[in-house]
Amino acid sequence: MLSKKEKKLIKEIWERLTPVAEDIGSEALLRMFASYPGTKTYFSHLDISPGSAHLSSHGKKIVLAIAEGAKDISQLTVTLAPLQTLHAYQLRIDPTNFKLLSHCMLVTLACYLGSEFTPVAHAAMDKFLSAFAAVLSEKYR
Repeated sequence: MLSKKEKKLIKEIWERLTPVAEDIGSEALLRMFASYPGTKTYFSHLDISPGSAHLSSHGKKIVLAIAEGAKDISQLTVTLAPLQTLHAYQLRIDPTNFKLLSHCMLVTLACYLGSEFTPVAHAAMDKFLSAFAAVLSEKYR
């Protein structure tokens, strides 16, 4: 799915973004909530307003999970196993939402990275985030 060069690029991007995980994650979530309002239903127990502690905290968790998966993409299923179970059986998140968040994350990365988010980086990240969403959805089958 991903070449060695693409895997290296993805790993480097996420390593660089880890220090700003709260910013990236919360912006991606805000984009998802604005573009797909139905996704807010899973967060009704949290304050998801811009700048809220809940939004920042959850955004950071998302980015750190993605960054962890990027460290060894060949082990993505193993790395995400606890999150698969949590989202499928406990939280019962509609798996379509993983694709929606992936798209919003791509847009957020493009805005944040600017010209550094080259077409090659975009294509590689799209493949990776699609794989990430697919792995999170596996428990639903």
